[in-house]
Amino acid sequence: MGRVINTESPGKLRNQLMRTSAEVLRRLTQKAELDDEARDMVAFLVYCFRGIADGIDESVRAWEKRNYWIKAERFRERWMWVERAAHDLEEMIHRGAWDRMPELLADLLPHFADIRIARFTRDPSLWKGAYERLVNEHDGDEAR
Repeated sequence: MGRVINTESPGKLRNQLMRTSAEVLRRLTQKAELDDEARDMVAFLVYCFRGIADGIDESVRAWEKRNYWIKAERFRERWMWVERAAHDLEEMIHRGAWDRMPELLADLLPHFADIRIARFTRDPSLWKGAYERLVNEHDGDEAR
């Protein structure tokens, strides 16, 4: 029996989410005003960043099994910004502090500097409704 190869590795998913986030950020910076689509895009970034953060521990598990603690810790530190960014954007959304958006987006841009976007490949339907979903998710947490 041959080796089983997981084609949906955390690294591959992380790369896809980073590319998607880069496209969303690019589109957001081109928007002249805060409209429903912009709100959806920011909420969608929260979901992307959560997805990236969820895969970090899975990525370092193999290194930790081999006692590569320093390599694992450096990797975690390199990606620490993702959880913080998801939290900051989500807090901005729930508080309605949209005036903070340019500052938060500017803080994110250096993390995407190495991703080149020649053309947009992500369909806008990806983020449609993300704002409402995120707000409803938060309202459900408060009801508990």
